[in-house]
Amino acid sequence: MTSSTRRMWLLPTGLILLSTIPLVAGGILIDQLNTGSRIIADNAKYLADPVPVVTHIVGVTVFCLLGAFQFSVGFRSRWPRWHRIAGWIVAPCGLAAALSGLYMTVFYPRQVNVGDLLTAFRLVFGTAMAVSLVLGFVAVLRRDIAGHRAWMMRAYAIGIGAGTQAVTQLPVVLAVGPLNVLTNALMSLGAWLLNLAVAEWFIRGRSLRAKPSRRRAVATAA
Repeated sequence: MTSSTRRMWLLPTGLILLSTIPLVAGGILIDQLNTGSRIIADNAKYLADPVPVVTHIVGVTVFCLLGAFQFSVGFRSRWPRWHRIAGWIVAPCGLAAALSGLYMTVFYPRQVNVGDLLTAFRLVFGTAMAVSLVLGFVAVLRRDIAGHRAWMMRAYAIGIGAGTQAVTQLPVVLAVGPLNVLTNALMSLGAWLLNLAVAEWFIRGRSLRAKPSRRRAVATAA
């Protein structure tokens, strides 16, 4: 495997690994709903109204796994047609995940460690993810590729938040025990903000790299 090939796979592999814990948990929950086995009190709400949670799990799984390859420059340059086709799958799945997540936040009974603060955070970030996806779609229709990539990157950063939350919260849970209502909310917020900060760093870096290219193009044309 060449160095360019390794670089092409590096980002998608890292994003997929980050998604592993919540996606595996979602798969286990769907299996439990399908078989009706091992449904505990916190999961009984899903058995009573399974469509939103199944929609959410399937949508976020496709969004996180297939979407991981959308940000690899190597994949886009080698297979541009694949990138466009995958985009028509990734965006609707992401929107389905965001909207079903909002539905569950509003209408499903809360878990014991979920209070008003975390509920508010989920509503804010779920709405922001849906809006980012719509703005990303509108941008690509306008041929604003830079805007499209920026909004899709922000949407993905929010969508993969559960993976970052699992990574950051697991050591704390192992060290001190279950999180209470406040710490659960604050650590969840921190994971979303961390993802968005990384996304904005990449977006700003792309913008700064593109400016010299535009200046050279103008100078050449002149």
